[in-house]
Amino acid sequence: MWKSIGEVGVDDYVNAGLSLEEAKRFDEVVRDVISKVEGSDPREQWKALVGSSELRPSHPYSLHQLVYYSVYSNWDDSLHGPPLYWFPSLTESKSTNLGRLMETHCPRLLGSSYNNPIESFGLFREFSLQHPDCFPISFLPQVYWSIVLDELSLAFFSCPRCILDTTDKSKPGGTWLPGAVLNIAECCLLPSSHPRKEDDSVAVVWRDEGSDDDDDSHVNRMTLKELREQVMMVAKALAGVFAKGDTVAIDMPMTVNAVIIYLAIVLAGCIVVSIADSFAAKEIATRLRVSKAKGIFTQDYIFRGGRRFPLYSRVVEAAPSKVIVLPATGTELGVQLREQDLSWNDFLSNAKNHPRGVYYFCPAYQPVDAMINILFSSGTTGEPKAIPWTQLSPIRSACDGWAHVDIQPGDTYCWPTNLGWVMGPTLIFSCFLAGATLALYHGSPLGRGFGKFVQDAGVTVLGTVPSLVKTWKSTKCMEGLDWSKIKSYATTGEASNVDDDLWISSKSGYKPVIECCGGTELSSSYIIGCPLQPQAFGAFSTPSMTTGIVILDENGFPFPGDDKPCSGEIALFPRYLGATDRLLNADHDAVYFKGMPFYKGMRLRRHGDIVKRTVGGYYTVQGRADDTMNLGGIKTSSIEIERVCDNADQCVSETAAISVAPRDGGPEMLAILVVLKKGFKKKPEELKNMFSRAIQRDLNPLFKVSIVKIVPEFPRTASNKLLRRVLRDEMKQELSVWSRI
Repeated sequence: MWKSIGEVGVDDYVNAGLSLEEAKRFDEVVRDVISKVEGSDPREQWKALVGSSELRPSHPYSLHQLVYYSVYSNWDDSLHGPPLYWFPSLTESKSTNLGRLMETHCPRLLGSSYNNPIESFGLFREFSLQHPDCFPISFLPQVYWSIVLDELSLAFFSCPRCILDTTDKSKPGGTWLPGAVLNIAECCLLPSSHPRKEDDSVAVVWRDEGSDDDDDSHVNRMTLKELREQVMMVAKALAGVFAKGDTVAIDMPMTVNAVIIYLAIVLAGCIVVSIADSFAAKEIATRLRVSKAKGIFTQDYIFRGGRRFPLYSRVVEAAPSKVIVLPATGTELGVQLREQDLSWNDFLSNAKNHPRGVYYFCPAYQPVDAMINILFSSGTTGEPKAIPWTQLSPIRSACDGWAHVDIQPGDTYCWPTNLGWVMGPTLIFSCFLAGATLALYHGSPLGRGFGKFVQDAGVTVLGTVPSLVKTWKSTKCMEGLDWSKIKSYATTGEASNVDDDLWISSKSGYKPVIECCGGTELSSSYIIGCPLQPQAFGAFSTPSMTTGIVILDENGFPFPGDDKPCSGEIALFPRYLGATDRLLNADHDAVYFKGMPFYKGMRLRRHGDIVKRTVGGYYTVQGRADDTMNLGGIKTSSIEIERVCDNADQCVSETAAISVAPRDGGPEMLAILVVLKKGFKKKPEELKNMFSRAIQRDLNPLFKVSIVKIVPEFPRTASNKLLRRVLRDEMKQELSVWSRI
């Protein structure tokens, strides 16, 4: 138990890492600040302490913990909602993208009800939801989407007839931007006056792992013009090898070249197939088969954390028809290629002799609903769902980044990720359509080298996943770095731990951590944070702009009221710009709509998360309603893992894979329950090592088995369906008992 802040004294500050003299001074400052706060509201006390700038990033983290938890020691979440740590100022709110929009348009849209961006945010978000924008294009200045689309670097070859057409009743989500024709990659590459980006604007900054040892501050830079020329050259080479409409895969780290290749594939009218560079050959082969990929870009090796890992050999084992191979370092490949494969240099030679020059390419203009990217997300059938992204998808991604993460021209946006996951494409379009600079680190984000790059590149928005933050915190590898230029963080992929969020926010003087929760099939977040609202660690402050959500009770009926505390499966309004209306290898209607209730005349869209709405209107994600798991930010299905574990050893009769959240919050843990064949005896630790090796070899090397339990049998339904939810609930109860022992 923590003392209250009034009970904390000099000795406590010394124990937290301060010298005696520092502790005496700090104690005086804290008591002086607290004494000037009217009343005893912990939120005002914390706000005053952070505002005093006495709690600095250079202080030991144990001091930050002591102050935060002492201020909120008597806080009751059930009465007041989650503790708040960041509060927007009125002045700063008006300089955010959304605040500026509201100041310009809300006096007309909301009339006398409008006060300012902070007080009127909820009213404006509700307005964005209630006005679906089904108006003629000439009427669009009065509605949300038309205003926001004008804020992005969008260049339509043919303009949309309207924002939303709802006349086709077979489409529950309607038809968005009907008649629009464009090339979304071209939009990323062109200079524009609004948002302001010019040919000499810095488009990308990057550093190779280990290079900071040679030059303490060097950061590579590429201007918008240079990026455009490189993309056009690769697009020209693509046109010499592939045809418009071909699916072309990328399986490589998210380097500058990977970004260039991604944009070039889209510019040429082909379709990107996204494959994470961590996948085993079997998983690569599945994605190539489902997408019918005509070729794949990869590297000879991956260099990460000072080690070299083979990549080309893994890709070749998946038996693609054609591979274009880039060297991980230097200009020469470190592998022998198959006869049908091409080196990067040989591939680029296709562009060298074009009569209009190597740096010119005419983009392939297509309807806004044309497919540009195939991403994958695991379902419960064992085969990953092939999710098509159309040109609407990056528009929605960029709009949410603009509104909620506040990406602006002049920002440098960094998020260690991969093109195989939805955050890879999201990062590209959020940067380039908003006029920001993309920051890439060619190497492992786990160590100090990455943090040094964040400092030297002047990163202003840093994206993370919670397991990454946990590693930084536990290894103390970021101590002494200057992250003062960071104005906000963003995090997604898995549940955040309050203490980890406290740590990373403290590294930049308590900047907000924007929590994001969405899905590949949504191309955005359905609940998220917002720079116009106070933020709570590990919680989402609002549904995203224009997004309607409903929380269902255990009988599948919506809970009454939009602001009352409750917990249940989340359901979404169907009219959702950027959400999928098809799947390539599954029945879209069966996956997302079949069996869902009607609400206000609409059939709701299934998403599958269990969400809790707190007092005060904040949200936390409690897990998944189906048997899909989120392991280290990667969604996978129980069936995929069980398939591997069932074949791991002859002693195994059957397994059940579930995920459980730690009692104190944080990323989900993988638990394997196993029934042994008659006559076999094994210890749980022995099975744990065996399952881990099998999963990392055959499924994903990033997955880790945390718990193994041997059981005599599994609970099942009358039709013999495995009741994983029962196993999950039992495991949660056991973990709760263990934590109290």
